[in-house]
Amino acid sequence: MTVRRSAAALAATATVLCAAAAPAAVAAPSPSPSVALPSGLYGPKDPTYDGVWRQSLAFIAQRTVGVTPAEKAVDWLIGQQCDSGAFPAYRPDASVPCDAKTMIDTNATAAAVQALHEVRGHEDLVATGVDWLKSVQNKDGGWGYTAGSPSDANSTSIVLGTLGRAGEKLGDVTTDGGKTPYDALLTFAIPCGGEDGGAFAYQPDKAGKLVANGDATAAAVLGSLGKGFVIGNNAAVKDPTCTKGEALKPEQAAQNGAYYLAGALAKTGHLDSPPMPGAEDSTPQPDFGNTADAVVALSASGHKDKAAASVKWLAENSADWAEENGPAAYAQLVMAAHSTGADVHDFGGADLVAQLNATGPTPAATRKPTASATEEEKKDSGDGDGIGGVWWFVGIGLAVGAGAGFLISGRRKNQQL
Repeated sequence: MTVRRSAAALAATATVLCAAAAPAAVAAPSPSPSVALPSGLYGPKDPTYDGVWRQSLAFIAQRTVGVTPAEKAVDWLIGQQCDSGAFPAYRPDASVPCDAKTMIDTNATAAAVQALHEVRGHEDLVATGVDWLKSVQNKDGGWGYTAGSPSDANSTSIVLGTLGRAGEKLGDVTTDGGKTPYDALLTFAIPCGGEDGGAFAYQPDKAGKLVANGDATAAAVLGSLGKGFVIGNNAAVKDPTCTKGEALKPEQAAQNGAYYLAGALAKTGHLDSPPMPGAEDSTPQPDFGNTADAVVALSASGHKDKAAASVKWLAENSADWAEENGPAAYAQLVMAAHSTGADVHDFGGADLVAQLNATGPTPAATRKPTASATEEEKKDSGDGDGIGGVWWFVGIGLAVGAGAGFLISGRRKNQQL
């Protein structure tokens, strides 16, 4: 999803991946806060691990509420793209061509492609990014954080959402062996029946066990529905149910994930983040980013009513977290509020749009959104394979009525080590 995943978590992830993938002589990238930041970049913090990610989420959230980013901000993001179409987390000197040492990744690429799609006018760059993502699809149909690394639920989901948002027919994005992204994604789904039934794992743990992960589940609900970050204010339908079986359809798995998220949020109104490995304090702490992502996932799957208490909790408690974490955090809150019909200009007394805009260059244009869905949202309600559109919800309602039963937080955190 998405900050989704804090800069600290990104730093840890990137360090591990760099150490695993780079030759011994190549050190993992280190922050360089003393270097002057580009004027087009959102946020004042070191961008080594999340520059492209936070810029992309900022654009996506701004476009959701009718804000057009500054031209120099868009130019900065465009300048981060490699000739291959891929994006790194950040490259300080865009005049230096990408090479084998440039740490490109699927998550940054997918987020940037979605952002450029939302900004419009850069479809050639979007197409190049889409082509790169498709070229690094794993044999199991999914994607890992870096090209060739084992598939995980978060990476597979964000790429799915990006491809769907870009107009790709998701069922046709197959490997040479005929595997689709859904084939990989559903391998991370935990069967119904147990305490964590319906949830998704990030990856199997070292023993091969699937362990429920709220971040992965929120991302996988969107991925299973072929949805990107932008979700309209959908009407609530039937309560989510958990469908048992080994041959689930993607939409059934999405509903199972929604069932798990609704239950997890019902306890306290928020998700918790597990303690970091080796931390002295093992007390779970509220996870604002993943809670916001869970709200979006529930709305996307037709259950925004189950997220109402969480939206209220975020409005009352997220101000300090958002201020500390900057543009990506504000973007997550904007998208959570937008997806449930909450007022993005009065969210617990805060104007989320103004706060997000203040983290970057002055926007080229702004407008106050109307309460009704935009034509773009109405059109996008049937992205990808049509999963998640109006008729899909009607079908789900009929299926449930007949007794048949039956879409991603900082970023990439809570990965199982």
